[in-house]
Amino acid sequence: MANTKKDEMSFLQHLEILRWHLVRSTIAILAFAIVCFIGKEIIFDVIIFGPKQPGFPTYQFFCEMSRSLGITEIFCLDKMPFEILNTKMAGQFATHIWVSLIAGFILAFPYVIFEVWRFIKPGLKSTEKKYSGGVIFFASILFLLGVLFGYYLITPLSVQFLGTYSISGEVENLIDLNSYITMVSMITLSTGLVFELPIIVYFLAKVGMLTPSWMRTYRRHAFVVTLILSAVITPPDLASQILVSMPILVLYEISIKICARVVKNNRKKELALQSK
Repeated sequence: MANTKKDEMSFLQHLEILRWHLVRSTIAILAFAIVCFIGKEIIFDVIIFGPKQPGFPTYQFFCEMSRSLGITEIFCLDKMPFEILNTKMAGQFATHIWVSLIAGFILAFPYVIFEVWRFIKPGLKSTEKKYSGGVIFFASILFLLGVLFGYYLITPLSVQFLGTYSISGEVENLIDLNSYITMVSMITLSTGLVFELPIIVYFLAKVGMLTPSWMRTYRRHAFVVTLILSAVITPPDLASQILVSMPILVLYEISIKICARVVKNNRKKELALQSK
């Protein structure tokens, strides 16, 4: 009876520790969200509505590239042929809060990863704990690269394609505010999270749930899943889906090498323990 109670208390203590890690992470996200809420001119006029402007860096880059190649200058626009409108009484206020929370999460992501690592760190061996700084650093860098990739490549191409697409001159594009915000925020956030694939593979390989041979065997299945995932996180245009699929497939191949390295190190440790 005493042992059962002790195990129960140990489990409850773990829940209490997890709760405080979540509380600190939430506070960090809310703190950054408040800063973003206050600086709405930068968040909306510069960042969120940046891909709507013809002078956005991505459009300028592709415009110059198309000119140098002598092909149709589809990215050289004087004005985006659509307007964004709000149709709900509390639409702009709700959007302000929602975007601030998403921006707060993106900015607080390194700290959130730090809190996650602090929670799982006590269960790791001393030899594994020394890599904590590297895991936090690479997880943060991969997430940032994913966000930048989604924002500077996928988002503007999607906005340009869908915003200029027309089935008839009789139809005018008046894009709902929530529709535009959802597309921009979900693309950038989703690509940031997808770029965490190598980190996830690293931990799964560490605990023995994943092997490089399994990943190689199901490489074709991963390709199909990648196409489905790309279709989910991007608008329904082929160019965006291909652009998202390519880095995911590259990350998958990198993850196989990471998995192989981790499995190899685990086997070396097992052999070392057996020889003692």
